[in-house]
Amino acid sequence: MDLTCYDDFRRVARRRVPRLAFDYLDGGSGTEAGLVESVAAFERIRLIPESLVNVDQVDTSCELFGHRFAQPFGFAPLGLTGLIWPGTDMLLAKTAVERNIPHILSTAATTTIEDISRASGGHSWFQLYVARDEAVADDIVDRVDQLGVDVLFVTVDVPVPGRRLRDIRNGLKLPLQPSLRLAVDLARRPSWCAALARSGAPRLANLERYADPAATAGQLAAFMATQSSGRLDWAVLERLRKRWPRKLVVKGILSPQVAARSKEMGADGVVVSTHGGRQLNSAIASIDALPAIRAAVGPDFPVLIDSGVRSGEHVAKAIARGADFALMGRLPLMAIGASGGKGLALAVDQVADDLARTLALLGVTSLDQLGPHLVAS
Repeated sequence: MDLTCYDDFRRVARRRVPRLAFDYLDGGSGTEAGLVESVAAFERIRLIPESLVNVDQVDTSCELFGHRFAQPFGFAPLGLTGLIWPGTDMLLAKTAVERNIPHILSTAATTTIEDISRASGGHSWFQLYVARDEAVADDIVDRVDQLGVDVLFVTVDVPVPGRRLRDIRNGLKLPLQPSLRLAVDLARRPSWCAALARSGAPRLANLERYADPAATAGQLAAFMATQSSGRLDWAVLERLRKRWPRKLVVKGILSPQVAARSKEMGADGVVVSTHGGRQLNSAIASIDALPAIRAAVGPDFPVLIDSGVRSGEHVAKAIARGADFALMGRLPLMAIGASGGKGLALAVDQVADDLARTLALLGVTSLDQLGPHLVAS
């Protein structure tokens, strides 16, 4: 097996997944400097190992929002996953249950929250994009509430979509537009085409019911585009806080001031995120923004991080710099793209093993022993 790390999964996925789908997953906004920086910032961090510690037993389990998980990492919310490989949302949900890690379903997923909730036994959480139509946002929240989902993540860093040049050049939109270039590309990926034929074309399943039932595929795609909204402000967030009865997490924060105000407003946690380098190209890397945000919200407030997390060592670095938990997006999708789904559990196990080894090499036996004292200034 030559799939040993993120770069291996990415290399193989690039061969197996059509170019416009791979570029959608792999790309970022603008020049993609922010995407590169999100990973480079993790790599720049140097750690200080402590020796002469008995590390025969290393515990990587942790508690988050009332759940005890086997690892301090989980699957970030991911949109259009069916474009990467059909059935991906369901595979993520079931693997999360098997490995006892959290899975967050996106509003822009290609499987409904109802189907995912049934399959995961309520194990999955949900991420909300606040639609331009207030009634749509409210109904989605009510659906998630009725399913008993424990945690709602409200994404706040997409007032407008980032300008993603690869998607523009590839003409990516739903439904997929026939072209000679696309036909040639698909002909080179027979396994992807076979999987797509079995499951059907990817669709934004959580939003379909709000469009005109008689809409064509093109009209439906146009309706979906109108649901991206810049109206999300503090008043809207406060209204959602009052409407949602359980844990609410604000996702997409890089500012200490915004993090502190989210806490004051009644949020139960925040996610430090650059949206995977897919929004503001020149934004500070999540791992670099993390220490100031931790200082702003205090030591006991849940802080999660995503964007640039590629390994167990990255997870350890994030926790040492102040995070409670890390979310991964590209790694699980690259693993699925590389193997048609068979590599997802392998990728999770590799990150878990890498994390445990990192703790042992640092001379710590549990996550609560990670801290700034292990980070070289």
